[in-house]
Amino acid sequence: MVKRILAILNKELSVNQAALILGVFAFLSQILGLLRDRALAHYLGPSLSLDVYYAAFRIPDFLYTSIASLASVTILLPFLIERIPADNNENLQQAKKLFSDVFTVFLSIIGIVSLIIAICMPWIAHIIAPGFSDEGIAMLVKESRIMLLSPILLGASNIFGSATQMFRRFFVYALSPVFYNIGILIGIFVLQPLFGIYGLAWGVVIGGLLHLAIQLPVLINRSFLPNFSWHIDWISIRKVVFLSLPRTLGLSLSNISTLVLIAIISKIGQGSISIFNFSYNLQSVPISIIGISYSVASFPTLVRFITSNERELFVRHIIEASKKIIFWSLPIIFLFIILRAQIVRVILGSGSFSWTHTRITAATLAIFAVSLVAQSLVHLFVRGYYAAGNTKKPLLINLFCAALTIASAYGLLYLFDHIATFRYFIESLLRVDGLPGTEILMLPLAYSIGTIVNFFLLWFIFKRDFCGSVTTEISRTFLQSAAASFFIGFVAYEMLNILAPVFDLDTFVGIFLQGFLSGIAGILAGIILLIALKNTEFKEIQSMLGKKLIKVPLIAEEQREL
Repeated sequence: MVKRILAILNKELSVNQAALILGVFAFLSQILGLLRDRALAHYLGPSLSLDVYYAAFRIPDFLYTSIASLASVTILLPFLIERIPADNNENLQQAKKLFSDVFTVFLSIIGIVSLIIAICMPWIAHIIAPGFSDEGIAMLVKESRIMLLSPILLGASNIFGSATQMFRRFFVYALSPVFYNIGILIGIFVLQPLFGIYGLAWGVVIGGLLHLAIQLPVLINRSFLPNFSWHIDWISIRKVVFLSLPRTLGLSLSNISTLVLIAIISKIGQGSISIFNFSYNLQSVPISIIGISYSVASFPTLVRFITSNERELFVRHIIEASKKIIFWSLPIIFLFIILRAQIVRVILGSGSFSWTHTRITAATLAIFAVSLVAQSLVHLFVRGYYAAGNTKKPLLINLFCAALTIASAYGLLYLFDHIATFRYFIESLLRVDGLPGTEILMLPLAYSIGTIVNFFLLWFIFKRDFCGSVTTEISRTFLQSAAASFFIGFVAYEMLNILAPVFDLDTFVGIFLQGFLSGIAGILAGIILLIALKNTEFKEIQSMLGKKLIKVPLIAEEQREL
Protein backbone atom coordinates (compact mmCIF):
# COMPACT_ATOMS: atom_id res chain seq x y z
CA MET A 1 0.00 0.00 0.00
CA VAL A 2 2.79 2.43 0.92
CA LYS A 3 4.63 1.64 -2.33
CA ARG A 4 1.44 2.20 -4.31
CA ILE A 5 0.88 5.60 -2.67
CA LEU A 6 4.50 6.59 -3.32
CA ALA A 7 4.13 5.51 -6.95
CA ILE A 8 1.12 7.80 -7.36
CA LEU A 9 2.92 10.70 -5.72
CA ASN A 10 5.93 10.24 -7.99
CA LYS A 11 3.94 9.82 -11.20
CA GLU A 12 4.80 12.29 -13.95
CA LEU A 13 1.81 13.95 -15.63
CA SER A 14 1.27 15.49 -19.04
CA VAL A 15 0.26 19.14 -19.29
CA ASN A 16 -3.39 18.27 -19.99
CA GLN A 17 -3.50 15.83 -17.06
CA ALA A 18 -1.80 18.38 -14.84
CA ALA A 19 -4.29 21.13 -15.76
CA LEU A 20 -7.19 18.82 -14.94
CA ILE A 21 -5.64 17.67 -11.65
CA LEU A 22 -4.82 21.22 -10.57
CA GLY A 23 -8.33 22.40 -11.39
CA VAL A 24 -10.04 19.52 -9.57
CA PHE A 25 -7.95 19.86 -6.44
CA ALA A 26 -8.22 23.66 -6.45
CA PHE A 27 -11.99 23.23 -6.42
CA LEU A 28 -11.72 20.61 -3.66
CA SER A 29 -9.57 23.00 -1.64
CA GLN A 30 -12.25 25.68 -2.00
CA ILE A 31 -14.90 23.20 -0.78
CA LEU A 32 -12.77 22.34 2.25
CA GLY A 33 -12.31 26.06 2.87
CA LEU A 34 -16.09 26.53 2.96
CA LEU A 35 -16.39 23.52 5.29
CA ARG A 36 -13.76 25.14 7.51
CA ASP A 37 -15.75 28.39 7.67
CA ARG A 38 -19.00 26.53 8.37
CA ALA A 39 -17.37 24.65 11.24
CA LEU A 40 -15.97 27.88 12.70
CA ALA A 41 -19.36 29.58 12.36
CA HIS A 42 -21.09 26.60 14.01
CA TYR A 43 -18.78 26.15 17.00
CA LEU A 44 -17.69 29.73 17.69
CA GLY A 45 -19.88 32.10 15.67
CA PRO A 46 -18.86 35.76 15.34
CA SER A 47 -17.25 36.14 18.78
CA LEU A 48 -14.16 37.43 20.54
CA SER A 49 -12.47 34.03 20.21
CA LEU A 50 -13.03 33.89 16.46
CA ASP A 51 -12.06 37.56 16.07
CA VAL A 52 -8.77 36.74 17.82
CA TYR A 53 -8.25 33.71 15.56
CA TYR A 54 -8.66 35.77 12.37
CA ALA A 55 -6.65 38.71 13.70
CA ALA A 56 -3.85 36.31 14.68
CA PHE A 57 -3.41 35.44 11.00
CA ARG A 58 -2.48 38.98 10.02
CA ILE A 59 1.17 39.23 11.11
CA PRO A 60 2.14 35.67 10.06
CA ASP A 61 0.34 36.31 6.76
CA PHE A 62 2.20 39.58 6.26
CA LEU A 63 5.48 37.80 7.05
CA TYR A 64 4.59 35.09 4.54
CA THR A 65 3.80 37.49 1.69
CA SER A 66 6.78 39.73 2.48
CA ILE A 67 9.50 37.06 2.68
CA ALA A 68 8.23 33.73 1.35
CA SER A 69 6.95 35.29 -1.89
CA LEU A 70 10.51 36.44 -2.69
CA ALA A 71 11.14 32.81 -3.65
CA SER A 72 7.84 32.27 -5.45
CA VAL A 73 7.29 29.30 -7.75
CA THR A 74 6.77 31.48 -10.83
CA ILE A 75 10.16 33.13 -10.31
CA LEU A 76 12.26 30.26 -8.95
CA LEU A 77 11.09 27.54 -11.36
CA PRO A 78 12.60 29.09 -14.54
CA PHE A 79 15.91 29.57 -12.70
CA LEU A 80 15.96 25.88 -11.75
CA ILE A 81 15.01 24.67 -15.24
CA GLU A 82 17.69 26.70 -17.01
CA ARG A 83 20.37 25.08 -14.82
CA ILE A 84 19.52 21.56 -16.01
CA PRO A 85 21.65 20.69 -19.07
CA ALA A 86 19.43 19.93 -22.04
CA ASP A 87 21.44 16.84 -22.94
CA ASN A 88 21.52 15.33 -19.46
CA ASN A 89 18.41 15.62 -17.31
CA GLU A 90 19.99 13.48 -14.59
CA ASN A 91 22.64 16.05 -13.84
CA LEU A 92 20.81 18.28 -11.39
CA GLN A 93 23.71 19.58 -9.35
CA GLN A 94 23.56 23.16 -10.65
CA ALA A 95 19.84 23.35 -10.01
CA LYS A 96 20.22 21.72 -6.60
CA LYS A 97 22.91 24.24 -5.61
CA LEU A 98 20.58 27.17 -6.34
CA PHE A 99 17.71 25.31 -4.67
CA SER A 100 19.78 24.80 -1.51
CA ASP A 101 21.02 28.41 -1.54
CA VAL A 102 17.49 29.81 -1.79
CA PHE A 103 16.25 27.44 0.92
CA THR A 104 19.13 28.40 3.23
CA VAL A 105 18.67 32.15 2.80
CA PHE A 106 14.90 31.89 3.16
CA LEU A 107 15.04 29.73 6.29
CA SER A 108 17.64 31.97 7.92
CA ILE A 109 15.80 35.23 7.26
CA ILE A 110 12.29 34.08 8.08
CA GLY A 111 13.50 32.25 11.20
CA ILE A 112 15.24 35.35 12.57
CA VAL A 113 12.36 37.69 11.67
CA SER A 114 9.78 35.30 13.18
CA LEU A 115 11.75 35.18 16.44
CA ILE A 116 11.94 38.99 16.61
CA ILE A 117 8.22 39.32 15.90
CA ALA A 118 7.37 36.69 18.52
CA ILE A 119 9.30 38.71 21.11
CA CYS A 120 7.62 41.96 20.05
CA MET A 121 4.07 40.53 19.76
CA PRO A 122 2.78 42.17 23.00
CA TRP A 123 3.41 45.58 21.37
CA ILE A 124 2.41 44.55 17.84
CA ALA A 125 -0.91 43.11 19.06
CA HIS A 126 -2.10 46.59 20.12
CA ILE A 127 -1.44 47.84 16.58
CA ILE A 128 -3.25 44.93 14.91
CA ALA A 129 -6.34 45.10 17.09
CA PRO A 130 -6.49 48.35 19.08
CA GLY A 131 -10.15 47.71 19.86
CA PHE A 132 -9.54 44.44 21.71
CA SER A 133 -9.84 44.15 25.48
CA ASP A 134 -6.84 43.13 27.61
CA GLU A 135 -8.14 39.55 27.50
CA GLY A 136 -8.37 39.66 23.72
CA ILE A 137 -4.85 41.12 23.41
CA ALA A 138 -3.41 38.37 25.63
CA MET A 139 -5.13 35.69 23.53
CA LEU A 140 -3.95 37.38 20.32
CA VAL A 141 -0.31 37.37 21.47
CA LYS A 142 -0.32 33.63 22.27
CA GLU A 143 -2.24 32.71 19.14
CA SER A 144 0.02 34.75 16.84
CA ARG A 145 3.16 33.28 18.36
CA ILE A 146 1.94 29.77 17.59
CA MET A 147 0.92 30.75 14.04
CA LEU A 148 4.36 32.24 13.34
CA LEU A 149 5.46 28.67 12.63
CA SER A 150 3.09 28.50 9.63
CA PRO A 151 4.86 31.01 7.30
CA ILE A 152 8.12 29.12 7.87
CA LEU A 153 6.51 25.80 6.93
CA LEU A 154 4.47 27.14 4.01
CA GLY A 155 7.34 29.21 2.68
CA ALA A 156 9.63 26.16 2.69
CA SER A 157 6.85 24.12 1.10
CA ASN A 158 6.46 26.64 -1.74
CA ILE A 159 10.20 26.42 -2.40
CA PHE A 160 9.83 22.64 -2.49
CA GLY A 161 6.90 23.18 -4.86
CA SER A 162 9.29 24.66 -7.43
CA ALA A 163 11.13 21.34 -7.55
CA THR A 164 7.88 19.38 -7.53
CA GLN A 165 6.72 21.25 -10.64
CA MET A 166 10.16 20.98 -12.24
CA PHE A 167 9.82 17.20 -12.00
CA ARG A 168 6.21 17.52 -13.29
CA ARG A 169 4.73 15.94 -10.16
CA PHE A 170 1.60 18.10 -10.38
CA PHE A 171 -0.53 15.59 -8.49
CA VAL A 172 1.56 16.18 -5.37
CA TYR A 173 1.59 19.93 -5.88
CA ALA A 174 -2.20 19.99 -6.27
CA LEU A 175 -2.63 18.02 -3.04
CA SER A 176 -0.71 20.55 -0.92
CA PRO A 177 -3.49 23.14 -0.36
CA VAL A 178 -5.98 20.32 0.24
CA PHE A 179 -3.78 18.93 3.01
CA TYR A 180 -3.36 22.45 4.42
CA ASN A 181 -7.11 22.80 4.82
CA ILE A 182 -7.31 19.29 6.29
CA GLY A 183 -4.84 20.38 8.96
CA ILE A 184 -7.00 23.39 9.81
CA LEU A 185 -10.07 21.14 10.03
CA ILE A 186 -8.15 18.88 12.45
CA GLY A 187 -7.59 21.96 14.57
CA ILE A 188 -11.30 22.81 14.52
CA PHE A 189 -12.78 19.36 15.11
CA VAL A 190 -10.07 17.69 17.24
CA LEU A 191 -7.78 20.24 18.90
CA GLN A 192 -10.23 23.07 19.58
CA PRO A 193 -12.40 20.95 21.94
CA LEU A 194 -9.23 19.94 23.81
CA PHE A 195 -7.22 23.18 23.90
CA GLY A 196 -9.75 25.88 23.09
CA ILE A 197 -8.81 28.68 20.70
CA TYR A 198 -5.14 27.68 20.78
CA GLY A 199 -6.12 24.36 19.24
CA LEU A 200 -7.20 26.34 16.15
CA ALA A 201 -3.73 27.89 15.91
CA TRP A 202 -2.06 24.48 16.17
CA GLY A 203 -4.38 23.27 13.42
CA VAL A 204 -2.93 25.95 11.11
CA VAL A 205 0.57 24.75 12.00
CA ILE A 206 -0.41 21.13 11.31
CA GLY A 207 -1.84 22.26 7.96
CA GLY A 208 1.48 23.92 7.09
CA LEU A 209 3.36 20.79 8.12
CA LEU A 210 1.14 18.60 5.91
CA HIS A 211 1.53 21.09 3.04
CA LEU A 212 5.28 20.59 3.35
CA ALA A 213 5.36 16.86 4.10
CA ILE A 214 3.31 15.78 1.06
CA GLN A 215 6.08 17.06 -1.23
CA LEU A 216 8.98 15.34 0.55
CA PRO A 217 8.61 11.91 -1.16
CA VAL A 218 9.21 13.51 -4.58
CA LEU A 219 12.35 15.32 -3.42
CA ILE A 220 13.66 12.23 -1.63
CA ASN A 221 12.94 10.04 -4.65
CA ARG A 222 14.90 12.40 -6.93
CA SER A 223 17.67 13.04 -4.35
CA PHE A 224 16.81 16.73 -4.46
CA LEU A 225 16.37 17.55 -0.78
CA PRO A 226 18.11 20.88 -0.11
CA ASN A 227 21.28 21.06 1.97
CA PHE A 228 22.19 23.92 4.26
CA SER A 229 24.59 26.01 2.15
CA TRP A 230 27.64 27.63 3.70
CA HIS A 231 28.95 29.07 0.41
CA ILE A 232 26.01 30.87 -1.17
CA ASP A 233 25.95 32.14 -4.73
CA TRP A 234 24.76 35.64 -3.87
CA ILE A 235 24.69 36.75 -7.51
CA SER A 236 21.96 34.18 -8.31
CA ILE A 237 20.11 34.99 -5.09
CA ARG A 238 20.07 38.68 -6.02
CA LYS A 239 18.64 37.84 -9.44
CA VAL A 240 15.82 35.81 -7.87
CA VAL A 241 15.05 38.51 -5.30
CA PHE A 242 15.24 41.33 -7.87
CA LEU A 243 12.66 39.65 -10.12
CA SER A 244 10.39 38.75 -7.19
CA LEU A 245 10.57 42.12 -5.44
CA PRO A 246 7.85 44.04 -7.36
CA ARG A 247 5.35 41.19 -6.94
CA THR A 248 6.29 40.87 -3.26
CA LEU A 249 5.88 44.59 -2.67
CA GLY A 250 2.47 44.48 -4.37
CA LEU A 251 1.31 41.63 -2.16
CA SER A 252 2.72 43.37 0.92
CA LEU A 253 0.90 46.60 0.13
CA SER A 254 -2.37 44.71 -0.21
CA ASN A 255 -1.64 42.99 3.08
CA ILE A 256 -0.89 46.29 4.81
CA SER A 257 -4.24 47.72 3.71
CA THR A 258 -5.95 44.60 5.09
CA LEU A 259 -4.03 45.01 8.37
CA VAL A 260 -5.32 48.57 8.66
CA LEU A 261 -8.89 47.49 7.87
CA ILE A 262 -8.71 44.77 10.55
CA ALA A 263 -7.41 47.34 13.05
CA ILE A 264 -10.38 49.60 12.23
CA ILE A 265 -12.88 46.72 12.43
CA SER A 266 -11.58 45.68 15.86
CA LYS A 267 -13.06 48.93 17.23
CA ILE A 268 -16.54 48.32 15.79
CA GLY A 269 -17.57 45.51 18.08
CA GLN A 270 -17.20 41.86 18.99
CA GLY A 271 -17.67 39.52 16.05
CA SER A 272 -17.04 42.18 13.39
CA ILE A 273 -13.67 40.77 12.28
CA SER A 274 -15.28 37.33 11.98
CA ILE A 275 -18.10 38.66 9.77
CA PHE A 276 -15.64 40.55 7.57
CA ASN A 277 -13.53 37.41 7.07
CA PHE A 278 -16.51 35.12 6.45
CA SER A 279 -17.84 37.38 3.70
CA TYR A 280 -14.38 37.96 2.23
CA ASN A 281 -13.75 34.20 2.05
CA LEU A 282 -17.10 33.61 0.33
CA GLN A 283 -16.47 36.25 -2.35
CA SER A 284 -12.95 34.89 -2.89
CA VAL A 285 -14.27 31.54 -4.18
CA PRO A 286 -15.36 32.78 -7.65
CA ILE A 287 -12.23 34.96 -7.89
CA SER A 288 -10.04 31.89 -7.32
CA ILE A 289 -12.01 29.74 -9.76
CA ILE A 290 -12.40 32.39 -12.50
CA GLY A 291 -10.05 35.36 -12.12
CA ILE A 292 -6.92 33.67 -10.82
CA SER A 293 -7.42 30.57 -12.99
CA TYR A 294 -7.64 32.60 -16.22
CA SER A 295 -4.73 34.82 -15.16
CA VAL A 296 -2.41 31.94 -14.21
CA ALA A 297 -3.32 29.94 -17.31
CA SER A 298 -2.74 32.96 -19.58
CA PHE A 299 0.62 33.97 -18.12
CA PRO A 300 2.92 31.54 -20.04
CA THR A 301 1.23 32.48 -23.33
CA LEU A 302 1.60 36.19 -22.59
CA VAL A 303 5.30 35.70 -21.84
CA ARG A 304 5.75 33.78 -25.10
CA PHE A 305 4.10 36.54 -27.17
CA ILE A 306 6.23 39.24 -25.54
CA THR A 307 9.42 37.19 -25.96
CA SER A 308 8.71 36.64 -29.66
CA ASN A 309 7.76 40.33 -30.07
CA GLU A 310 4.19 39.47 -31.11
CA ARG A 311 2.63 42.54 -29.52
CA GLU A 312 -0.72 42.29 -31.32
CA LEU A 313 -1.20 38.67 -30.20
CA PHE A 314 -0.29 39.71 -26.65
CA VAL A 315 -3.01 42.37 -26.62
CA ARG A 316 -5.48 39.97 -28.30
CA HIS A 317 -4.89 37.34 -25.61
CA ILE A 318 -5.43 39.90 -22.82
CA ILE A 319 -8.67 41.09 -24.45
CA GLU A 320 -9.97 37.54 -24.97
CA ALA A 321 -9.19 36.56 -21.38
CA SER A 322 -10.84 39.78 -20.14
CA LYS A 323 -14.00 39.00 -22.09
CA LYS A 324 -14.19 35.51 -20.60
CA ILE A 325 -13.67 36.83 -17.07
CA ILE A 326 -16.42 39.41 -17.57
CA PHE A 327 -18.69 36.79 -19.14
CA TRP A 328 -18.44 34.50 -16.10
CA SER A 329 -18.11 37.05 -13.29
CA LEU A 330 -21.02 39.43 -14.00
CA PRO A 331 -23.74 36.76 -13.51
CA ILE A 332 -22.09 35.75 -10.24
CA ILE A 333 -22.29 39.34 -9.01
CA PHE A 334 -26.05 39.45 -9.56
CA LEU A 335 -26.58 35.98 -8.08
CA PHE A 336 -24.48 36.84 -5.02
CA ILE A 337 -26.46 40.03 -4.44
CA ILE A 338 -29.91 38.47 -4.97
CA LEU A 339 -29.21 35.15 -3.21
CA ARG A 340 -26.86 36.54 -0.56
CA ALA A 341 -28.97 35.51 2.43
CA GLN A 342 -29.51 32.00 1.05
CA ILE A 343 -25.79 31.58 0.27
CA VAL A 344 -24.68 32.71 3.72
CA ARG A 345 -27.38 30.75 5.56
CA VAL A 346 -26.66 27.50 3.71
CA ILE A 347 -22.87 27.70 4.07
CA LEU A 348 -22.52 29.30 7.52
CA GLY A 349 -25.93 29.22 9.16
CA SER A 350 -25.74 26.67 11.96
CA GLY A 351 -24.99 26.49 15.67
CA SER A 352 -23.70 29.79 17.02
CA PHE A 353 -24.27 31.64 13.74
CA SER A 354 -27.57 33.49 14.25
CA TRP A 355 -30.02 35.08 11.79
CA THR A 356 -28.65 38.50 12.74
CA HIS A 357 -25.15 37.30 11.85
CA THR A 358 -26.56 35.99 8.57
CA ARG A 359 -28.10 39.33 7.60
CA ILE A 360 -24.95 41.36 8.37
CA THR A 361 -22.66 38.85 6.64
CA ALA A 362 -24.98 38.70 3.61
CA ALA A 363 -24.95 42.49 3.31
CA THR A 364 -21.16 42.53 3.59
CA LEU A 365 -20.93 39.81 0.92
CA ALA A 366 -23.15 41.83 -1.43
CA ILE A 367 -20.83 44.85 -1.17
CA PHE A 368 -17.75 42.72 -1.77
CA ALA A 369 -19.49 41.14 -4.77
CA VAL A 370 -19.78 44.50 -6.52
CA SER A 371 -16.02 44.42 -7.18
CA LEU A 372 -15.76 40.76 -8.30
CA VAL A 373 -15.14 41.63 -11.96
CA ALA A 374 -12.59 44.30 -11.02
CA GLN A 375 -10.75 41.97 -8.62
CA SER A 376 -10.48 39.25 -11.26
CA LEU A 377 -9.36 41.62 -14.02
CA VAL A 378 -6.72 43.19 -11.78
CA HIS A 379 -5.07 39.75 -11.49
CA LEU A 380 -5.03 39.46 -15.29
CA PHE A 381 -3.67 42.92 -16.10
CA VAL A 382 -1.01 42.78 -13.41
CA ARG A 383 0.25 39.52 -14.91
CA GLY A 384 0.10 41.15 -18.33
CA TYR A 385 2.51 43.83 -17.12
CA TYR A 386 4.70 41.22 -15.41
CA ALA A 387 4.87 39.28 -18.68
CA ALA A 388 5.88 42.50 -20.48
CA GLY A 389 8.66 43.03 -17.93
CA ASN A 390 7.06 46.21 -16.56
CA THR A 391 6.54 45.76 -12.81
CA LYS A 392 6.79 49.40 -11.76
CA LYS A 393 3.42 50.65 -13.00
CA PRO A 394 1.20 48.01 -11.31
CA LEU A 395 3.23 48.50 -8.13
CA LEU A 396 2.65 52.27 -8.10
CA ILE A 397 -1.05 51.79 -8.85
CA ASN A 398 -1.30 49.22 -6.06
CA LEU A 399 0.36 51.66 -3.67
CA PHE A 400 -2.06 54.44 -4.60
CA CYS A 401 -5.12 52.17 -4.32
CA ALA A 402 -4.00 50.73 -0.98
CA ALA A 403 -3.84 54.29 0.35
CA LEU A 404 -7.22 55.04 -1.29
CA THR A 405 -8.80 51.99 0.38
CA ILE A 406 -7.57 53.07 3.82
CA ALA A 407 -8.64 56.70 3.30
CA SER A 408 -12.04 55.57 2.00
CA ALA A 409 -12.54 53.38 5.07
CA TYR A 410 -12.03 56.32 7.44
CA GLY A 411 -14.07 58.69 5.26
CA LEU A 412 -17.01 56.31 4.85
CA LEU A 413 -17.09 55.50 8.55
CA TYR A 414 -17.22 59.22 9.30
CA LEU A 415 -20.14 59.69 6.86
CA PHE A 416 -21.92 56.64 8.27
CA ASP A 417 -21.60 57.88 11.86
CA HIS A 418 -22.38 61.57 11.24
CA ILE A 419 -24.85 61.70 8.33
CA ALA A 420 -28.10 59.95 9.23
CA THR A 421 -29.43 60.04 5.65
CA PHE A 422 -26.39 58.18 4.33
CA ARG A 423 -26.61 55.58 7.09
CA TYR A 424 -30.35 55.09 6.52
CA PHE A 425 -29.83 54.70 2.76
CA ILE A 426 -27.15 51.99 3.15
CA GLU A 427 -29.01 50.08 5.85
CA SER A 428 -32.33 50.21 3.97
CA LEU A 429 -30.74 49.23 0.65
CA LEU A 430 -29.17 46.12 2.20
CA ARG A 431 -32.09 45.44 4.57
CA VAL A 432 -30.08 45.59 7.78
CA ASP A 433 -31.74 48.63 9.36
CA GLY A 434 -32.07 48.31 13.11
CA LEU A 435 -29.25 45.78 13.45
CA PRO A 436 -26.17 46.49 15.60
CA GLY A 437 -22.69 46.74 14.07
CA THR A 438 -23.73 47.89 10.59
CA GLU A 439 -20.68 50.18 10.55
CA ILE A 440 -18.75 47.17 9.26
CA LEU A 441 -20.41 47.62 5.85
CA MET A 442 -18.16 50.61 5.20
CA LEU A 443 -15.04 48.42 5.18
CA PRO A 444 -15.98 46.14 2.25
CA LEU A 445 -17.30 49.26 0.50
CA ALA A 446 -13.89 50.90 0.90
CA TYR A 447 -12.22 47.69 -0.32
CA SER A 448 -14.47 47.57 -3.39
CA ILE A 449 -13.84 51.24 -4.20
CA GLY A 450 -10.09 50.72 -4.01
CA THR A 451 -10.25 47.60 -6.19
CA ILE A 452 -12.48 49.16 -8.86
CA VAL A 453 -10.22 52.23 -9.09
CA ASN A 454 -7.24 49.87 -9.29
CA PHE A 455 -8.75 48.12 -12.31
CA PHE A 456 -9.69 51.31 -14.16
CA LEU A 457 -6.21 52.76 -13.67
CA LEU A 458 -4.63 49.53 -14.92
CA TRP A 459 -6.99 49.43 -17.91
CA PHE A 460 -6.30 53.08 -18.76
CA ILE A 461 -2.51 52.72 -18.76
CA PHE A 462 -2.72 49.34 -20.52
CA LYS A 463 -4.69 50.90 -23.38
CA ARG A 464 -2.16 53.72 -23.59
CA ASP A 465 0.86 51.38 -23.47
CA PHE A 466 -0.36 48.55 -25.68
CA CYS A 467 -3.71 49.05 -27.42
CA GLY A 468 -3.21 52.46 -28.98
CA SER A 469 -6.99 52.97 -29.27
CA VAL A 470 -10.04 52.00 -27.31
CA THR A 471 -11.46 48.66 -28.35
CA THR A 472 -15.21 48.10 -28.42
CA GLU A 473 -15.01 44.33 -27.96
CA ILE A 474 -14.85 44.37 -24.19
CA SER A 475 -17.68 46.93 -24.07
CA ARG A 476 -19.86 44.68 -26.23
CA THR A 477 -19.18 41.67 -24.04
CA PHE A 478 -19.83 43.72 -20.91
CA LEU A 479 -23.17 45.04 -22.18
CA GLN A 480 -24.41 41.63 -23.36
CA SER A 481 -23.27 39.90 -20.17
CA ALA A 482 -24.73 42.70 -18.05
CA ALA A 483 -28.09 42.35 -19.81
CA ALA A 484 -28.10 38.58 -19.28
CA SER A 485 -26.94 39.03 -15.67
CA PHE A 486 -29.69 41.53 -14.93
CA PHE A 487 -32.20 39.09 -16.39
CA ILE A 488 -30.70 36.29 -14.28
CA GLY A 489 -31.01 38.44 -11.16
CA PHE A 490 -34.58 39.50 -11.96
CA VAL A 491 -35.78 35.93 -12.54
CA ALA A 492 -33.93 34.64 -9.46
CA TYR A 493 -35.50 37.40 -7.30
CA GLU A 494 -39.01 36.64 -8.56
CA MET A 495 -38.48 32.91 -7.99
CA LEU A 496 -37.41 33.61 -4.40
CA ASN A 497 -40.77 35.25 -3.78
CA ILE A 498 -42.66 32.47 -5.57
CA LEU A 499 -40.90 29.68 -3.65
CA ALA A 500 -40.99 31.42 -0.24
CA PRO A 501 -44.39 29.95 0.76
CA VAL A 502 -43.52 26.56 -0.78
CA PHE A 503 -40.57 25.64 1.46
CA ASP A 504 -39.98 25.84 5.21
CA LEU A 505 -37.36 28.58 5.32
CA ASP A 506 -36.50 27.78 8.95
CA THR A 507 -34.78 24.57 7.82
CA PHE A 508 -31.51 23.95 5.96
CA VAL A 509 -33.28 21.96 3.22
CA GLY A 510 -35.92 24.66 2.71
CA ILE A 511 -33.50 27.59 2.43
CA PHE A 512 -31.17 25.53 0.20
CA LEU A 513 -33.94 24.50 -2.21
CA GLN A 514 -35.30 28.03 -2.39
CA GLY A 515 -31.90 29.48 -3.25
CA PHE A 516 -30.80 26.63 -5.52
CA LEU A 517 -33.98 26.50 -7.62
CA SER A 518 -34.13 30.29 -7.87
CA GLY A 519 -30.52 30.39 -9.03
CA ILE A 520 -31.08 27.63 -11.61
CA ALA A 521 -34.16 29.41 -12.96
CA GLY A 522 -32.19 32.65 -13.27
CA ILE A 523 -29.27 30.94 -15.03
CA LEU A 524 -31.58 29.23 -17.53
CA ALA A 525 -33.22 32.57 -18.29
CA GLY A 526 -29.80 34.13 -18.81
CA ILE A 527 -28.77 31.34 -21.19
CA ILE A 528 -31.90 31.86 -23.26
CA LEU A 529 -31.15 35.57 -23.55
CA LEU A 530 -27.51 34.94 -24.51
CA ILE A 531 -28.66 32.56 -27.24
CA ALA A 532 -31.09 35.19 -28.50
CA LEU A 533 -28.29 37.77 -28.53
CA LYS A 534 -26.03 35.29 -30.38
CA ASN A 535 -23.34 35.91 -27.77
CA THR A 536 -19.95 34.77 -29.10
CA GLU A 537 -18.49 34.06 -25.64
CA PHE A 538 -21.32 31.65 -24.93
CA LYS A 539 -20.54 29.78 -28.17
CA GLU A 540 -16.77 29.78 -27.75
CA ILE A 541 -16.29 29.18 -24.04
CA GLN A 542 -15.90 25.39 -24.22
CA SER A 543 -13.43 25.41 -27.10
CA MET A 544 -11.47 28.27 -25.49
CA LEU A 545 -11.11 26.36 -22.23
CA GLY A 546 -10.12 23.20 -24.04
CA LYS A 547 -7.68 24.65 -26.56
CA LYS A 548 -6.18 27.89 -25.37
CA LEU A 549 -5.61 27.44 -21.69
CA ILE A 550 -4.23 23.93 -21.26
CA LYS A 551 -2.08 23.62 -24.36
CA VAL A 552 0.56 25.96 -22.97
CA PRO A 553 3.55 25.53 -20.65
CA LEU A 554 2.09 25.09 -17.18
CA ILE A 555 3.31 26.98 -14.12
CA ALA A 556 0.84 26.53 -11.28
CA GLU A 557 0.38 29.31 -8.75
CA GLU A 558 1.70 28.85 -5.24
CA GLN A 559 -0.42 29.57 -2.17
CA ARG A 560 -0.83 33.35 -1.99
CA GLU A 561 -1.72 33.71 1.69
CA LEU A 562 -2.11 31.75 4.90
